[in-house]
Amino acid sequence: MYLDAQARLAEIRHLNQYDHVLFKMRDDPRVTRVGRVLRRFSLDELPQLVNVLRGQMSLVGPRPPLPEEVAVYPADVRRRLAVRPGLTGLWQVSGRSDLPWEEAVKLDLRYVENWSFSLDLMILLRTLSAVCRASGAY
Repeated sequence: MYLDAQARLAEIRHLNQYDHVLFKMRDDPRVTRVGRVLRRFSLDELPQLVNVLRGQMSLVGPRPPLPEEVAVYPADVRRRLAVRPGLTGLWQVSGRSDLPWEEAVKLDLRYVENWSFSLDLMILLRTLSAVCRASGAY
């Protein structure tokens, strides 16, 4: 993203293509040409491996939310914060940004309520396929 991306968000917030909680835009003008390629193949996620090594994140879990997102979470959605955030999760392998917010939350809550090692393995395997397809990555 460009250095002034956060400052430019106010100018384009009305173009949000996702919902009121997350800001997603398929052709976000704040993303550089190189950034588009990195996002397309999820290479922009690789630096978060450092957070995994530090124990701040896990490989699998709900995506880490921004503080401004958490501030508007309904009470039942806060349950997704009960587990350590992850690099990949059920909603990432089930449609990524192409899923509506409500569906993404349902998938995160299903993960929180039904966690198992085998579920993590399944999600990791499906992540490889999702990254290769690059659908919903923007």
